[in-house]
Parts: sequence; structure tokens; C-alpha cells
Amino acid sequence: MNSKRITYFSIFLILIYLVSSCSTTRHVGQGEYLLNNVSITTDNKNIKPSELKPYIRQEPNHKTFGIFGLPLFFYNLSGKDTTRWINRLMRKMGTPPVIYDSILTIRSQKEIKKALSNRGYENAVVTVDTVSKKKKMKVKYIVTANKPYYIDEISYNIPDQNIRDIVMADTSSFLLKKGILFDRNVLEKERQRISSLLRNNGYYAFNKEYITYTADTSLRNNGVELELNLRPIPKTAPDNKIEYKDHEIYLINNVYFVTNYNPMILDENKRYDVKDTVEYKGYYILYGEKHYLKKETLINNCYIEPGQLFNNRDVDRTYSAFGRLKILKYVNIRFTPVKIGNTEMLDCYILLTEGKGQTISVDVEGTNSAGDLGFALGLTYQHRNIFNGSQTFTAKFRSAYESLSGDLSGIINDNYTELGGEVGVAIPEFLFPFIKSQTRKKLRATTEFTANINYQRRPEYTRVIAGGGWNYKWYTHRNIYRHHLDLVDISYVYLPKATNDFLNNIPADNPLLRYSYDNHFIMRSSYVFYRSNLNPTVKSLHNIYTLRMAGEIAGNLLYGISKMTHMKRNNGEYKIGGIRYAQYAKVDADYAYTFVFDERNSFALHAGAGVEIPYGNSEVLPFEKRYFSGGANSVRGWSVRTLGPGSFRGGNQVMNFMNQCGDIRLDLNAEYRSKLIWKLEMAAFIDAGNIWTIKDYPSQPGGQFRFDSFYKEIALAYGLGIRFDFNYFVLRFDLGMKAYNPGREFSKRWVVIKPKFTRDATLNFAVGYPF
Repeated sequence: MNSKRITYFSIFLILIYLVSSCSTTRHVGQGEYLLNNVSITTDNKNIKPSELKPYIRQEPNHKTFGIFGLPLFFYNLSGKDTTRWINRLMRKMGTPPVIYDSILTIRSQKEIKKALSNRGYENAVVTVDTVSKKKKMKVKYIVTANKPYYIDEISYNIPDQNIRDIVMADTSSFLLKKGILFDRNVLEKERQRISSLLRNNGYYAFNKEYITYTADTSLRNNGVELELNLRPIPKTAPDNKIEYKDHEIYLINNVYFVTNYNPMILDENKRYDVKDTVEYKGYYILYGEKHYLKKETLINNCYIEPGQLFNNRDVDRTYSAFGRLKILKYVNIRFTPVKIGNTEMLDCYILLTEGKGQTISVDVEGTNSAGDLGFALGLTYQHRNIFNGSQTFTAKFRSAYESLSGDLSGIINDNYTELGGEVGVAIPEFLFPFIKSQTRKKLRATTEFTANINYQRRPEYTRVIAGGGWNYKWYTHRNIYRHHLDLVDISYVYLPKATNDFLNNIPADNPLLRYSYDNHFIMRSSYVFYRSNLNPTVKSLHNIYTLRMAGEIAGNLLYGISKMTHMKRNNGEYKIGGIRYAQYAKVDADYAYTFVFDERNSFALHAGAGVEIPYGNSEVLPFEKRYFSGGANSVRGWSVRTLGPGSFRGGNQVMNFMNQCGDIRLDLNAEYRSKLIWKLEMAAFIDAGNIWTIKDYPSQPGGQFRFDSFYKEIALAYGLGIRFDFNYFVLRFDLGMKAYNPGREFSKRWVVIKPKFTRDATLNFAVGYPF
């Protein structure tokens, strides 16, 4: 991009700003004002304006990046004649002007005052300052906090000694403490905490409404004497007087599984039909026409046990366990109180609705590469209950073909053909020899067994890649923590046929390329830990973080066997069945944090790093395990596999694909996201990063990581992106521009000074956000 293009681009941005700012009051009537700006100021650093913003009942029109009012601009393009399609389209794409409403302003003022009062600032004062100019209105809420109330003394009025013992057993969990603000939100959370605590200790009928507070605010210096009262259950005596009784502890009586429950039937008495009743290990299973789930599967996923105290935590765990069974469409748990003798008990009904058992999906795509036509066909079959234990069997098949034109001499195949298949079984249980059933039940893991094969026929060679695996997946602490353990994963690359000159033409000083087309074997184990507070089912505005850490090792078991059996080396390498195996260790970490300002604006940060080291039986890592940089999820000023390693400049395009990979990676990203109109979202981003090699390979000059110079080889890019947010998925187009290119001569690396669009721009397409 030369200086003239930069000038034109700057003028274009200025025009967008001016146009979007013009005629903003076109649809504002006489005597009305466009709400142009709303702000909040406070005189207390502990009260952030962002915390009070949700209580404002009227916000101005959204501005992209806080500058361009594009939604209002598109609406203002429409005329008053709504019978014309163009006017309807402009109004649908845009948003109407927000007309200042004094009533909503007063309401907002009261809501802010109430929110401050709830937090302990009883004497807070909220004033409103409005400024009107040229049919536009600015509203400013000014908060004077004054001195807050705080808790000076706390006492507990709990007449029931059994409940008192439970509540007072763990004082470290108390949310109410001497000296904290008299915050009604904290008081409400304490009610909920105690209610949950008691429901987890047998008090089925208890709820937070039985907990009240008495507050004495007559003390000097804004101190509050607070008393927590836990009331007994009121009941009406025969003489109409109100009496009280203690809260009862409930035991579980019988547990019933209803396997053919239909919640869509209006008559509740007809929602299930019992054809067979089975008693197993103290549980009762009510089957309909089909025994589609084994009794062992039902019991193993149930944490509610007959004869035990009611525990709401066990109910949640049962919901979670049955929610993993893909054969089930709906799960509901109900309790019916029954009195046996003088004991309060509960009958538990676990209501299950069967879902669709089998599915088939087909994917078809066409390709055209420089006039060579091709197609690809994918077929997926899934059985969600193959062994009547909600085991999911999946079979995938994919085929691809592309014709080949031009000079066909010296090749062994006149087309590109690829055939692939994969089968797997996912079992909703932790399967491992000698593990007790109670231990398997506690883990709530899913065990997966997979096998796959891929046949590739290329003009120069024919290659077969086969593999299989045994892995576990499980979630803990309300799905905040996720774990994935590959106990063993095996892959085998076999090259049965190649042209006479194919391997001979690979340079001897390029071990990366040669390694990729040698027969090799990988036997690895890995563990991935993932933590996030992202909950798609909760639509609240809060900052989002995700942490992913992974470790992987390969070849150690085989190397140990080779050593113990005194196996002979072949060209310095051990081989199994005449095939060499890889040995390496790999560690990765990624952390992303998104600041959510409001429903339309957010700012995301990401940092990622990784290192992998070949050792023992390997001098170089397998090509498919090495890092690459550039592309839609990395440094977006470069296309995929075109950045690095280090200051490596590349050369031949085919060789670049093999050589532009490394053993160390670093990614740093920052992105501001803002909604535009309709489903459109815009983003501005800055990316940094690169890859490096552990060793100094002749085929990758400048690629080795060095502590004294690696920071000079961190690439920089900037750009803009357009996204289509369809709720279930996001289509992303990012235009990245190189800013600092470590692949150039040192004095010419800052290409941002004299950018060239054809050289420095890259358009990336992807599905989903980059981080």
C-alpha cells in the first residue's frame, strides 16, 4: 500500500465518520431530542461507573468502536414511505434513533440510588445533568456516595440446635463478616448459601424464605447490628392460632426409573405406560415397550440412594450424569413426600425420555483447481445406544477425487485420490482394569476407542496413514474444569509406492522433508486441561477467560523396551518391525481473557506458547507434530504456514511448506470487537508471534531459537475483520497487514512504514473466533 493509497484510505475513513454523523436527527420529531450520550461519574473509587451502567434504563444508539454510528446511519437512509422495499430494508438493517425520555431518566436515577443503597450506601445522592444542543441530548449521572453503612456486630438466632450445629460448623465459609459493607446483595447470597447447605444435609423442604435479618442502624458512625434469624415452620393449630414446628430431615425411600416418560402429553397420568417392572439392587425400573437402557446403566448414573439423607448435590450429580447419555432426550427428577411411621421420607422418580437412536449425515463438495475438477463425499453414521448402555458408535467415511491435466510423464498416478475411514465407540463410563465401580462412578468419565485409516494416492507417491486410540474425557466442578487424557494413541505412516526419483530428489540436508515420507510410527500419550467460566446458557454480561494446558510424550515405552531387550540400532535408530518410531516431549499453554463492556463491545487478549523437544530415538520431530505460524488463528498478516521459523526467508514454494515449521511457538493477540448492524460485527486486531527450531537445521537458516535475538524475530501484524454472527456459529473474514516482517533484511523489517498491499496484505477466512 503506497502513500497515495494510504491517503485515499484515510480520506475514506473520514468520509465514513462524517457521513455517519450527518443527519442523525433526520427522524427526530419537533420538540424531541436524540439521546446522544449517557455517562456516569462517581466520587468513590470503590464504586465503578461500569457497575452502575446496567441500571440505566435508556442508552443511546450504538456506535461501532465508539465512533461510527452506522446502525443509526442506515436507518436514517430510509424514507418515510414504508411501502417501498428499500426503506424497509434500510430500517431492518439499522436501528431507529433513541429519543430522550425524561421519565426513563428519572427511573434510571432511582434505580442507581436503589442499587447504591443495596450496597450499603444509604446516604448516596444521585443527580442528573442534561445538556441539549441541536436536537441532541447529553445525560450525565453524578454520584455522591457519602459514608456507607457497615456491619459492626453479627449474631445468629437459630433455635433448632441440629440446624445451628450444621450452620456454625464451618465459620470460614460465612459471607457475613464484621467490618464489611452492609451490602444487601451479600445478605441474599448468605441466605442462598445456608439454604443450599441445609438441603445438602437432608432438609428437603427448606428454602431461603425461612431466613430473615434484623438490622439495627441506630448506632453511631454508620455501624449496623445485624441478626440472622432462621425461623421454624409456621402451621395453623385447630384453634386457628399460629404454631411452629422444627424443620424435618428427609430420607430417600424408593427410587423409581420411568424410562418411557413423555412430557408432551397434557394429561400427566398418561405420560408413561408401565409394561414391565424390574427391581435391581434396591431400585425399581419401570419399563415401557422397550428395554432400551440396561439396568446397570441406570443405577451407575444415579447418585440418589435409598435409605440415605436427601442431598441436593446428589440430585445435581444425577442430572449431570444422565445428561451425558446421548440416547436420552429429556431428564426430569421429582420427589414425593411420604411418611413411614414417624419418619419423613421421599419417593424419587427419575423420568427419562428416549431420543433418536440413529442418524446419518452426508457432506458433498466440489473443487476446481486451475481447471482440474474434483469432488469430495463424506458420510457419517451414528448409533447412540448400540449396546443398550448409551454407548455411541460412530463410523465416518470420506472420499475425494481430483482430475489431473498437463504433462503426466514420470508419474505413477494421473489423479489425486483420497479414501478415509474412522470408527469409534464412546462409552459413558470410566473403563479400566481393576478399577472399582464406585471409583468409576465418581469420575463420570467417557471412555473412547477409535481406529482410522487414510489412503492417499498422489501423482508422485501412494501413502497410507493408519491409527487408533484409547482416551478419556471428563468434567469437574460444574463443567468449569475439563480433562482429556489420551492413554495411548498410535499412528503409522506407510509409503508403499513412489516414483523412482521422488525420494532421491529430496535434498540430503533437509531431514524434515525426508522424515515426512519415510515410514514411521508414533505411539504417544497426552493430557489436556481446560478451564473456563464461559457458560452459553447464561446470558449475563461478565468477563470471560479460558485456560488450556497440554502435555504430550511419545516413544518412551518403546525406547525402554528397546533398551531392555538390547535391540540393535539401524543407522542410529531403534526400529519396531523394521519401522522407526518417534520419541519426543511437548508442552503447550494458552490463555485468553475477554473484557465484555456491554452487549455490543468487547476487548479480547490472548497469549500462547509451546515447546517440543525430540530426543532418544529422534533427531527431528514428525512433520505432522511440528508447529506452524500464520493463518486465521495466529499472526493474521501471513497466510497459513508462511511465517518463520525465526528469520527464515523461504524459497521454493513446495519446500516452504515443509521448511516453515518449528519446535517452539509464541502467539500474542489483541482484538477489539464491536457490533455493526444485523448479524455483522467488526473487529480491529494486532497480532504478534513466530515459531523457532530447537536445533540449527541447514534447510532452515535463521530458524533456531536464541535467547539473545529471538525478540527481534517476533512478527507484528494489524488489521480489520468482518464477522457474521449467526448465534450457533460465526463466519469470520480478517484482513491482516504485515507491520514487522522478520523474514526480510534487518533494516527493511518495519514494512508498516512503506506498506505494499500486494505484498503485505492477507485475507483469512475461518469459522468461529480466533480465541
